[in-house]
Amino acid sequence: MRIDRPLDRRQFLTSSALAGTALSPTLLPHLSPQALAKTRVTPGSAMRLGLVTYLWAKDWDLPTIIKNCEKSKVLGIELRTTHKHGVEPSLNKTQRKEVKKRFADSPVECLGPGSNERYDNPNPTVLKKAIEKTKAFIKLSHDIGATGVKVKPDRFHKGVDKNKTIEQIGKSLKTLAEFGQGFGQEIRLEVHGQCSHLPTIHKIMQVADHPNAKVCWNSNNQDLQGKGLEYNFNLVKKYFGATAHIRELNIGKYPYQKLINLFVKMDYPGWILLEARTKPKDPIAALIEQRQIFHKMIKNTQA
Repeated sequence: MRIDRPLDRRQFLTSSALAGTALSPTLLPHLSPQALAKTRVTPGSAMRLGLVTYLWAKDWDLPTIIKNCEKSKVLGIELRTTHKHGVEPSLNKTQRKEVKKRFADSPVECLGPGSNERYDNPNPTVLKKAIEKTKAFIKLSHDIGATGVKVKPDRFHKGVDKNKTIEQIGKSLKTLAEFGQGFGQEIRLEVHGQCSHLPTIHKIMQVADHPNAKVCWNSNNQDLQGKGLEYNFNLVKKYFGATAHIRELNIGKYPYQKLINLFVKMDYPGWILLEARTKPKDPIAALIEQRQIFHKMIKNTQA
C-alpha cells in the first residue's frame, strides 16, 4: 500500500516556485507583461547545495552536522552509513523519532541514508541479503522524515556476462523502487564503480523501468568518455532524482562549470551534494567557499 506523505513547508515552497514557470498570459490576463515576467522562475533557481558525510563530516555526530550545516548555510545532508552520526537501521522507534525531530526543528533537510548496498554479486544469497538490507534503510529513511536511499550498482564479475549483471542490477533496482514507493522513498542509483559508464547506467535504468528508480549523478571522470559530458548527461537526465553528487568545485580538472550549465539548462530542482575528498583545516570555511562558488557558477549560466 502506498503511503502518501503530506507536503512539508520546504516541498510546498519548491512546488509553488516550480509551478510559477508554467504561468502564461492566457491564464493571467490581468497581469502586465512586467508583472508576468516576475512570476517566472529563472532556470536553475531551485537548485540547492548540500553535503554528503564524506570526508568532511564523517567524524561529526548528528548535532554537530546540523550545527555546521546551519553555520555554512549548506542546508541538505545525505547521511552516509558507518559514519559518526549513527543514523543506522539499528535505531529503535524512539531514536528514529528523535532524529526526525532534530531535523524538523532546524532548517537542515535530511535527504536520506547513503547506503553501501549493491546488487552485482552473482551469488543469490549475497544479492538477497543486499536487497533486504536496502529495505531496512528504506524504512529508516521514512521514519526519520527523509526522501530516499542511495544505493550502488558496483562492478562486473569474472566469468559472468556483463549483460546478465546489468539485468540483475536493473531487476533488483525495480524491486526496491516498488518497495520504496510504498514508503514515499526514492531509490537513488549512484553512478559508481565499474558500472559508472553512463551507457551502462542507461541500460540498467531501462531494465529497472520504474518511475521511483532514480539516477544519482556522481561527477566521475567516466562522464567525459565516449561522446563526452553533454551526451552522457542527456543519456540519463530523465532518470535524475532529488540528489546528485559533486566533488570540490575548484579542485581538479572536471569541467564543473559545464556540468552546472547542463543542470541549469534542464532546470534541475534537486540537491547538488558535495562529496568532498580533501581534508581542510576549517571545514566550515571550506563549505562556505564551496557554496559561494556553486552560486557563482549558477549565476554565470543564468547570465
